[in-house]
Amino acid sequence: MIPRIVRLGVLVGAAAWLAERNLAAASFGRAPAPVRTSVVVRAPIARTWAELSDIESQPRWMHDMKRVTVETPGPIGVGTKGRALVRILGVATNDPVTITEFEPPRRFGLRHEGRFAGTGLLTLEPSADGASTTIVWEETIVPPLLPRLGNLALRPILRRVFEADLERLRAIVES
Repeated sequence: MIPRIVRLGVLVGAAAWLAERNLAAASFGRAPAPVRTSVVVRAPIARTWAELSDIESQPRWMHDMKRVTVETPGPIGVGTKGRALVRILGVATNDPVTITEFEPPRRFGLRHEGRFAGTGLLTLEPSADGASTTIVWEETIVPPLLPRLGNLALRPILRRVFEADLERLRAIVES
């Protein structure tokens, strides 16, 4: 029984390695495409930005984020560092991040610098009459093992997580 399990493990590992290698060759060195989600919030951009950019309150609407701290003193901006405890699919990991874009009230970007690397960008666009705001969230998460295959496998799960996060944010802003 154990030799069969070992053979199966070697076979699955080899298949995963080959898939990763083929995905890397097909991408020509480009980073994986981001997961892209969006939501329309029935509130002005200033109100939407105020809630979205309140870093220490983000776990209210990002349920996968259990705790977050800002580690850089002073006002929030490009270069601000933070650390979050994130749990997805039951796996907890520390996620150190650095803000890479901070243009109130339109752009909030960050770089994930932990075991799961990647980038995130939230952009806000007001409606013509200013009564609502469209939020577009693009996130690229690169797992430490088999990064392209892992990203491909995680994409549908992360899409659902981010969509649910944006719906909670919408509900908070609109309340």
